[in-house]
Amino acid sequence: PRRRCKSAARLEGKVAIITGANTGIGKETARDLARRGARVIVACRDIAKAEAAASEIRAETGNQQVTVRKLDLADTKSIREFAGKFLAEEKELHILINNAGVMLCPYSKTADGFEMHLGVNHLGHFLLTFLLLERLKQSAPSRIVNVSSLAHHAGRIRFHDLHGEKRYNRGLAYCHSKLANVLFTRELARRLQGTKVTANALHPGSVQSELVRHSFLMMRLWKIFSFFLKTPWEGAQTSIYCAVAEELESVTGQYFSDCQPAYVSPWGRDDETAKKLWSVSCELLGIQWD
Repeated sequence: PRRRCKSAARLEGKVAIITGANTGIGKETARDLARRGARVIVACRDIAKAEAAASEIRAETGNQQVTVRKLDLADTKSIREFAGKFLAEEKELHILINNAGVMLCPYSKTADGFEMHLGVNHLGHFLLTFLLLERLKQSAPSRIVNVSSLAHHAGRIRFHDLHGEKRYNRGLAYCHSKLANVLFTRELARRLQGTKVTANALHPGSVQSELVRHSFLMMRLWKIFSFFLKTPWEGAQTSIYCAVAEELESVTGQYFSDCQPAYVSPWGRDDETAKKLWSVSCELLGIQWD
């Protein structure tokens, strides 16, 4: 059953950041939040693409408060610059949607030497959330939404080889990073209890998206199976639901699919692993987040 977010919530006066909002699900999420009246910051690496998406959204929704800011999640310097600028310009932040992602990349490393999937999908968003958290707390009630995937079921956190130097499989590397999203959400929600800042994760559904651009085979399969795949608009519904639905005001630490709670793998419910991943992530990023 393909469900859509039925909430009619308005977002005038609310500020939202969406990473990777120049294409696919992120772009549809940005369009929806803009239509609801939010001030939307499109945070992307590719500024030209992002500007094109933002001006399309402004024209279509009539909401002029859709702005583009450069953010390269594969570079902690860029993440810190983005956060610094945002905090200097904006006094509030109500919705942070950690949506950007890479999938099936050949083995490569980020500017800081992290394996690309873990570096962008997990560590980049971990650092971004850390840098923006005070502002989210000051603006509460506020929400953090982490786009994970059903693929987390095949993921494990391989602490002995986090950066895939001993063994690398690009499909599994993606799965591991999506499990990291689920574990990060779980531990973050636990730490944020009582702050009126919620954190939830979601599976968007298989989406016809540019995520598969690194794999010719996947692109072929994508075309063959596209009959079963959601459009980016359908894929964005659960992100939108987690960001705006009134009934989720105090729901936190959950995982959703098709706008309803979904099953999390046993590995995604392991509190010890979540805590260990948290401290290892802090170490890798050189931050103290207590």
